[in-house]
Amino acid sequence: MKAFLEYAVKGLVDQPDAVDVTEVDNNGMTVFELRLDPADVGKVIGRQGNTIQALRSMVTVGMGKAGRSSRCSVEIVEDEAPASEAAAEE
Repeated sequence: MKAFLEYAVKGLVDQPDAVDVTEVDNNGMTVFELRLDPADVGKVIGRQGNTIQALRSMVTVGMGKAGRSSRCSVEIVEDEAPASEAAAEE
């Protein structure tokens, strides 16, 4: 599912090289953490959250069909700018 999610998100964004998907097991629930260029976050979320919700639904169905736990989530992780960049902006 990680490869599928990465493929789908790379097709949506302007900076596909910046896309990184990490699979994390959290107490029996699989969380797919999406890291991408800040300018592309809106494209992945979509209008009224429709795009991210569709991605979550497809990942949930795919996990169930693969025989893995259908308890999963797709989260967009926005890394904060390093302190040196934040200080330079002020």
